[in-house]
Amino acid sequence: MSKILVCGAGGFIGGHLTANLLQEGHELICADIKPLEFWFQINDKNKNYSLDLKEFENCLEVTKDIDYVYNMACNMGGMGFIENNKAECMLSVLINTNLLRACLKNKIKKYFFSSSACVYNGQKQKETFIPGLKESDAYPAEPEDGYGWEKLFSERMCRHFTEDFGLETRVVRYHNVYGPFGTFDGGREKAPAALCRKVIMAKLQNINEIEVWGDGEQTRSFMFIDDCIEGTKKIFGGKSTDVYNLGSSEQVSINQMISIIEDIAKFSVNKKYLLDKPKGVRGRSSDNTKIIKDTGWEPTITLKNGIEKTYNWIHESIVSGDNTKKFTRF
Repeated sequence: MSKILVCGAGGFIGGHLTANLLQEGHELICADIKPLEFWFQINDKNKNYSLDLKEFENCLEVTKDIDYVYNMACNMGGMGFIENNKAECMLSVLINTNLLRACLKNKIKKYFFSSSACVYNGQKQKETFIPGLKESDAYPAEPEDGYGWEKLFSERMCRHFTEDFGLETRVVRYHNVYGPFGTFDGGREKAPAALCRKVIMAKLQNINEIEVWGDGEQTRSFMFIDDCIEGTKKIFGGKSTDVYNLGSSEQVSINQMISIIEDIAKFSVNKKYLLDKPKGVRGRSSDNTKIIKDTGWEPTITLKNGIEKTYNWIHESIVSGDNTKKFTRF
C-alpha cells in the first residue's frame, strides 16, 4: 500500500483513477479546485481537499508525507473551450511548476504528468486519416495554441527536474479520452459525449437533425477510460522517463462516429454542418509502437463498444434528470 496524491481528482480521468487506486488498497489524498459537490466521483475514505494548486503553499500542503503524485489537474475541455480560453488554459502551467517544486521539497518518490496530443506539430495534422503521430512528431514545436503550448512546456519541466534534480517523472500524451462519468454538456464536453447527447436529445424530442462542428470529415482516435487507466498505471510503474503516447490507433472521422452512435441509438439524423465553429486540426491519431514495445500495453476496447457504454450512461443521466455535476459516491 502506498500513500498517493491525485491532483485533479474531481475531474473525469482523475475520478476514475482515484476509484481504481482505492480499490487496490492505497491511501489516497485527493485535490481539486472544484468544490466537493461538483466532483464527478468522490469517496469519503479518501482525504478530499478543494483548493487551488496554482498556489505553491497549497502544493506544499497536499504533498507532505506522500509517496507518489499523479498530476491530472488542468483547466481544459473540448475544442470549443480550449480555442476560446487560451490564457486560462496556459495558467495551468503554475500547477505543474509548483507541484514539481513541492515534490522536491517533500521528497516525493515519483511524479506523473498528464500531457495531451495537442502538443503535436500542427503542420503534421493538415490531412484526414494521417499516419499515427509518433512521440518525436512534437518537434519542431508548433502545438495547439494555448493549451498545447502549456502541455509541451510542462513536459519539458518534468524532463529537466529529472535531469537536474533526480526527481523521477512519468509523462503521457492522452489522445481523446472518453467514457461514463464525463462532461456531456455545458461547453467543456468532447466530441464523443457531445454527439451522444445530441443524438439522444434528437431521439427523445423526435427531431431528425443535429448540429455538427466542421464538415464532419476531421479525424481523431478515441480511447475509452478503462484503457486509459490501465495504460496510465503501466507507464507509472515502468522504469522509463520517456514521453509516451497513450491512445487508440483506431482513427475515425466525426461522420463515422455519428454513424456508430446512430446504430446504437437505432435512430438516424441529418447533419447540419457549422463550418464556423472550432474544429481543431484536420486529422490526428496515435502511433502506439513505442508503448507496445516497452510495456505491452495497447487498447482493448473498440470504439463501438466504448461508445455504447458511454451512450447508455449519458442516456440514463438525461432521462433520470441526473448529470455529471451531481455529487457521486463510489
